[in-house]
Amino acid sequence: MAAVLVLARFCTPSSELQIAESWYDKTALGDLLGVRRDKIREDRLYRALDALLPHKDELCRHLQQRYGELFGCSFDFLFYDITSTYFEGSARANPQAKRGYSRDGRPDCPQVCIGLVTTRQGLPVAFEVFDGNRPDVTIPQEMEAKYGKANRVWVLDRGMVSEENLEYLRSTAIWSALPNPS
Repeated sequence: MAAVLVLARFCTPSSELQIAESWYDKTALGDLLGVRRDKIREDRLYRALDALLPHKDELCRHLQQRYGELFGCSFDFLFYDITSTYFEGSARANPQAKRGYSRDGRPDCPQVCIGLVTTRQGLPVAFEVFDGNRPDVTIPQEMEAKYGKANRVWVLDRGMVSEENLEYLRSTAIWSALPNPS
């Protein structure tokens, strides 16, 4: 199921439901992988995602290493952005689903925030899922702690700008040589 999910993401990114209901039938993966059509069900694909989740950070580190080896990617310039996705209903089974600033114009629905880190070439390096009520401005220090300081430029959007983050950036070695713009 993990192989099916990965191949689907690379070929035609879509939902697990779309993979199960129509995409898999249009491919030769049944022959290539030896996985019969009747084994490709939405619930099995979701369970495969659940099984992979505890290994997320390890998988992301592996992908980063392979990107460097295969594509010569450097990680000195990273893009980071946050989006949100909302749930219809109460989402009681997801403790991170909370009401917060809704980019979708649905403040009435619980949501989660999703942060994505990509290379300058657009290859995904990592992602994080945050509580739906977490402000964007709390993220940069956490990302640097996780991915290191190495002569790196982080490109962030205005939602992550706060006095606290600007002060943090000014206090780091690379920023400390720059004049304080205020």
